[in-house]
Amino acid sequence: MQSRSWDEDDQEVDVYRTLSRDEAKALFGNNKKAFATISPWLVVRIQLLMTGVCVLFWSIFADPMEGRTLYTYSAFWGGFIGFFPVLVFALRVRMSRSMKNPSPGRMLSAIVSGELMKIALTIGLFLGVAFAIPNLQWLPLLVTYVLTLMSYWLAWVLR
Repeated sequence: MQSRSWDEDDQEVDVYRTLSRDEAKALFGNNKKAFATISPWLVVRIQLLMTGVCVLFWSIFADPMEGRTLYTYSAFWGGFIGFFPVLVFALRVRMSRSMKNPSPGRMLSAIVSGELMKIALTIGLFLGVAFAIPNLQWLPLLVTYVLTLMSYWLAWVLR
């Protein structure tokens, strides 16, 4: 095996060139939809809708005399655990965009801190709900939570 010096590695730097507008159009075409981003607000709206649908579905199992049951509450909390951290993330990114001097570093920092907040909130909400509701029904909670997470895919298809 032949060893190479550091100087040889430095000489093999890749050179990137910026495309002109016409070159980019020729390469990518006019398909703007292929490069569109997904709005976090669209994801939150779909998650709220999915939570409402799941709560209505699980209310089928409610006792007509009692009205709301633990199935309905559990489904609501599953949806809440799904959409609330995304809502906080979207607000964090929005605050970063509205700063006076936005920079790529600040935006990256906002995204990373927003993702960390999402993880911490999700874990905290799961633990809080598990200890706060004594007769929690895990099936409706987890099904609704998973369906709210699938809202990302639905938002990607609807973009």
